Amino acid sequence: MGASRNSDPNQDGSDEQQKRSEIYTYEAPWHIYAMNWSVRRDKKYRLAISSLLEQYPNRVEIVQLDDSNGEIRSDPNLSFEHPYPPTKTIFIPDKECQKPDLLATSSDFLRVWRISGDEDDSDSSSSVELKSLLNSNKNSEFCGPITSFDWNEAEPKRIGTSSIDTTCTIWDIEREAVDTQLIAHDKEVYDIAWGGVGVFASVSADGSVRVFDLRDKEHSTIIYESSEPDTPLVRLGWNKQDPRYMATIIMDSAKVVVLDIRFPTLPVVELQRHQSSVNAIAWAPHSSCHICTAGDDSQALIWDLSSMGQPVEGGLDPILAYTAGAEIEQLQWSSSQPDWVAIAFSTKLQILRV
Repeated sequence: MGASRNSDPNQDGSDEQQKRSEIYTYEAPWHIYAMNWSVRRDKKYRLAISSLLEQYPNRVEIVQLDDSNGEIRSDPNLSFEHPYPPTKTIFIPDKECQKPDLLATSSDFLRVWRISGDEDDSDSSSSVELKSLLNSNKNSEFCGPITSFDWNEAEPKRIGTSSIDTTCTIWDIEREAVDTQLIAHDKEVYDIAWGGVGVFASVSADGSVRVFDLRDKEHSTIIYESSEPDTPLVRLGWNKQDPRYMATIIMDSAKVVVLDIRFPTLPVVELQRHQSSVNAIAWAPHSSCHICTAGDDSQALIWDLSSMGQPVEGGLDPILAYTAGAEIEQLQWSSSQPDWVAIAFSTKLQILRV
């Protein structure tokens, strides 16, 4: 990680200084809800954050850590207005910088934004413009709000969205057209995650985790159903390093359920060390057996699941715990810089070295 600091030869010892500083904080002018790390290798320590304001106009900001002085700064040219609070925001999964620099957001519709003029930190003014507004319901001016979406890393022209209207929609963002739309659940769909080129999973207010294969759209596999009826599942994380495993959160529950898709219905482990509702989960991008969880107890916990199959007396304990200043609503583990995790609580964004 030293390479990104070679720009200033006078920063002697900045590597050491950087190692000592494990936490950087950014205070936004509003409550932060959605948040995501940039993946591009030429944009280290860049994140997008968005507001949660109870009004139509909301905001999205793109911020970046200047690691010569340890400040996370917002570029006013890369701050823009957004209709309704975004439920999620994701940068294009393009590590090698082969494609345009895109950011997607979901609220009433899926929107794709193009970031330009941000190259090489030159003086040319940077800007964000709306590239596509994607509405799958052409017959109506109204839409089922999009609860979440996921950008397919293996095939970056594909984005899958989940909606309160019980559907999941797979978009081809290059053609700006719907590839597939299917009724995924009996009730609202709250989250969606890709597990490969043509495979995705979703969770719903109906309490189930379902896996879909785009080669056989008529069928889905129920991987898990919550034990109490009418217990919504609100978040889903699919382990990118070992796609046999996924994790889900039950609404208003302090536990995280980890599943092995080879053995449906039975959790392989339940993580039960949070003191109140869990809000976010993130699998490690570089290790198949680590996961981070965060919640209303203001804690971010990192777990080592390498003992997953064997029963652990009294249940598993986390290997690392961090206490934030308020309830943690959002958590993202950087795929291009895996020793950094970002959390959002109240108006603060923090990036933590793990």
